[in-house]
Amino acid sequence: MWCLELLFPLLLIINDASCQWNVWVPRDISAMTNSCVVIPCTFVYPSGIRPYRGVHGIWYYGQPYPQLYPPVVFKSRTDVVHESYKGRTKLLGDLHQRNCTLLISNIGSEHSGRYYFRADLGGANMYTFPDFAELKVLDQPNIDIPEEIVSDESLELTCYAPDNCPDMTPEIQWMYTDYLPDPELSPDYLEESNTAVLSSTLTFTPRPMHNGQLLGCRVYYPNTTLVYERLFSLDIKYSPRSVWVNVSSEVMEGGSVTLHCEVDSNPISRISWMFGDEELLWDTASNISLSLDDVTPAQEGIYTCVGDNGYGMMNTSLYLAVKYPPREPAVNDSITVQEGASLALHCSTQGSPAPTLTWLKDGELVGTITADELSVLEIVEITPQGDGQYRCLAENEHGRAGSSLNVTVEYAPVFLEESKCTVVREGVQCVCMATGNPEPTVEFYLPDLNVTVNETDGRYNFYTHTDGRTSTGMIKLREKGERVDNGAAVNVHCSVSNMHGRESVQLELQQEKKYLMAVIVGTIGGVAVIAFIVAAVRYVGHNNKKENGNPRQDVVLENPALYYSAVKKDKQNLRKKVLKTELLGSKFNSILEETTGEDGDYQPVGSVAGLERQELNYAALEFTRPGSRSREGASGRGGDDGGNYSEIKAK
Repeated sequence: MWCLELLFPLLLIINDASCQWNVWVPRDISAMTNSCVVIPCTFVYPSGIRPYRGVHGIWYYGQPYPQLYPPVVFKSRTDVVHESYKGRTKLLGDLHQRNCTLLISNIGSEHSGRYYFRADLGGANMYTFPDFAELKVLDQPNIDIPEEIVSDESLELTCYAPDNCPDMTPEIQWMYTDYLPDPELSPDYLEESNTAVLSSTLTFTPRPMHNGQLLGCRVYYPNTTLVYERLFSLDIKYSPRSVWVNVSSEVMEGGSVTLHCEVDSNPISRISWMFGDEELLWDTASNISLSLDDVTPAQEGIYTCVGDNGYGMMNTSLYLAVKYPPREPAVNDSITVQEGASLALHCSTQGSPAPTLTWLKDGELVGTITADELSVLEIVEITPQGDGQYRCLAENEHGRAGSSLNVTVEYAPVFLEESKCTVVREGVQCVCMATGNPEPTVEFYLPDLNVTVNETDGRYNFYTHTDGRTSTGMIKLREKGERVDNGAAVNVHCSVSNMHGRESVQLELQQEKKYLMAVIVGTIGGVAVIAFIVAAVRYVGHNNKKENGNPRQDVVLENPALYYSAVKKDKQNLRKKVLKTELLGSKFNSILEETTGEDGDYQPVGSVAGLERQELNYAALEFTRPGSRSREGASGRGGDDGGNYSEIKAK
């Protein structure tokens, strides 16, 4: 009835304004299945027409043309209707009042469609209006869901329930809202085109965590069993909220590693792996993996995974460390410096982890150990002892490498303590030794004669020799037909020089050790001879005891001549050994003479051959009887039965 109250004023206006056939029905109307619906309807006809036998009307379904035999929904003249509408339709309006409102009860989804009204005023005054009302039968409520739901932006969801059934009034209830942050509900009642709709609006601010959550709207009619529900999942758009990658990792040089990246976003993001400004890999997906093979140190650094889905961008980085043994260190070139100079030796390398750098000189540690890729060894006022090979050793847990350089120190000549003069048999031998870099030049100067000796002449024999950085000079001073006495003074100066300086010194005469080696050799030789003779005598006596078979019996020389012969033979062997020792000394002298270039003229300082020879006294054995005169006499009386005794004498 509320519809008619709205239409009557409009109808009166229309009657005054026009006399044509016309109808007013809602273009769209909806109802819940198994409920009812009222389709409001008013019509007018030309004022010149007079209804014949009253005003009648027909409602068609689907088509307005009777000749096509559309299903009859309602007919006022008879009860003949389509079987799907039997007992379900009723005309609520008064056709004489031009009200054609229709009620359809217990509707089903098959009743959805267009409904047309035909006015029948009798005779030929029948007219089917082309306007129609389209009915939508719903099995669930309508929910107004925005096309795009964005995280952190306020969201309104509206659930609708048609209220076009006068006997039942629906109610709306939202489902699964307990997890929503501060939800708000706003009921409303809307009327449009003579239809009524009940609505309920849910307002809240979604978060990324709500994406995919279920929400629902329930419509029910109190005091009935009619309940209608609609469930849906929230599709919340949000920018990447997390980008997960591997933790920073390590890989050995030449190895392989895989970097993973996973992005949480809606919709899925375009994921890319970046190394610096270079994009290595990309894909539109929820995760992506970057594989690196045969890794080199150049690939060490920061790798960034970037996710972008149009709603925002997010990135996360990791550091990839490439481990490798130290590279061969770079050091200075080999250098030559002058004594007293200062220098800095640089050593640089690369390795991961950072290597320790150690400086070694000739295998010995110098400086400090540095845990860095650069080490500087500073040498202040270098000395000749700083000359040598310097090696920089780089080490880490994966290996070691080293590089070397040579430091050559040049310095002025320095005399060695071996520089001196020594008295030898032929005269005075002077030796001058010095070290320097470059190797020094040796000269002798005789102040008394005002002569500088640097070559061999008839009076002075001059010899030089260089061994590495040591130079040796030697001269022989000879007095013709005259020996130098022990107390004689020798005035010899030695001068050594190179590009860095010159030094001179007067050589000292050292003669107190002249006969030391001779005394030592003579003493050792004498002791050896005496020991040999004693051993020989004991040996002969022991053999004699064995022959007699009585170890306690005193030795009796039955044949002194025979024993003398044996001892004499031993004496001859002893002489041979002593001569052999003497020959060895002579050979040593000849080697030294070959070195100096003249036979017998040069005697090196301190050598055995340079000492004056001493005659060695040899031991002789004589066998005599008590009261005999000589060894020969004893030998002439070999048949004497008396006791014989041996006597040892030194000659």
